[in-house]
Amino acid sequence: MNQYIKRDMEAVVLKLSKQYPAILVTGPIQVGKTTMLQNLMKGTERNYVTLDNLEDRKLAKEDPEMFFQKYKTPILIDEIQYAPNLFTYIKIQIDKNKKAGEFWLTGSQIFKLMKGVTESLAGRMAILNLNSLSQNEIYNQYENKPFELDFEKLNEKAKKVRLCDTKEMFERIYRGSMPFIIKDDDVDNSIFYSTYLSTYLDKDIKEISSNIDSIKFYDFITAVACRVGQIVNNADIAREVGISQSIVSEWLKILETLGIIFYLHPYSNNTIKRVIKTPKLYFYDTGLVVYLTKWSSPQSLENGAMNGAILENYTVSEIVKSYHNSGKEPFIYYYRDKDMKEIDLIMEMDGKIMPIEIKKSSMPAPQILNTFKVIEKGSTIRGKGAVLCMKQELSAFDRENYIIPISLI
Repeated sequence: MNQYIKRDMEAVVLKLSKQYPAILVTGPIQVGKTTMLQNLMKGTERNYVTLDNLEDRKLAKEDPEMFFQKYKTPILIDEIQYAPNLFTYIKIQIDKNKKAGEFWLTGSQIFKLMKGVTESLAGRMAILNLNSLSQNEIYNQYENKPFELDFEKLNEKAKKVRLCDTKEMFERIYRGSMPFIIKDDDVDNSIFYSTYLSTYLDKDIKEISSNIDSIKFYDFITAVACRVGQIVNNADIAREVGISQSIVSEWLKILETLGIIFYLHPYSNNTIKRVIKTPKLYFYDTGLVVYLTKWSSPQSLENGAMNGAILENYTVSEIVKSYHNSGKEPFIYYYRDKDMKEIDLIMEMDGKIMPIEIKKSSMPAPQILNTFKVIEKGSTIRGKGAVLCMKQELSAFDRENYIIPISLI
């Protein structure tokens, strides 16, 4: 097994720990939240406690004052979602001590979706989302920066990172991005994801909703995985799984809360009419998608019916990770109107919107750019555009529209 993989977010945690009394790192189970923070606290006096320990969890819930007498700050509290009542007591300590970096917290639920959590720590706590490993962390270890359509910055990065062909890209997608798999080449993907679903994920699902049928939920998450990159259709999922649409909504919220899926919302403004209002759905980790949709090899995936959808999922998730690992939220959307004109991605930045298409081709045709015209009718300035594809070098159609390898994200 290889050494610990350095996370892009480490520098952000250290920087924010000098500015905020509390840092909360949220994200799915098994993505390395605790490992990253424990690596950063080596050689310090910071204490560690996990609320996976039932005795400590009971103490945290029933006697928070005694909990903090037992565990002194500075402290790393793991799995804070099991005792959300601690947030109130953390606020009291912060207001009393006024020390930067006093509390490091992790949670396997996205903070803004956690039940029973107030905004009592607003202004006192920095919240970061750690996802599964990015391709930058796995293959490059290049200084992470949010993905931008800046040709000079992309060109500089292209000189220092390893770009890959279509075959290797689908190997990356098939392998997935969970640290346990990446650190050990001998790990069997099927065994890992089977265990991940039946042990880790099932446990967290039942913490949120104890009356869920595990078999039905497995059928549900499989149906969701078959629809990556598609507009969410609750009725369609409900029919396939044999559950009500209200249950579909509830279970999708659970997957979002646990950081398994995320949404891309449609772009619209007052001057662009007839747009679709429903979001598209993606997974953070394509390895889980591949396991659930039962592709047997990278080659079968590359040649299969879902290759475009899963490549799109990989691309969108990599862009999102580049922002989250920098401590930022991406302003990205998709566009589709009722005339079925569509743009895969729209980035909004500095008062401009930037259209992006995602293609499996290594030689995208210039005609692809015609789809970008639909947003030029809007009131917001149209910035640079790009096609993200399998070309192995950074290129351009013209000064306004770039051709960018997906492995350069």
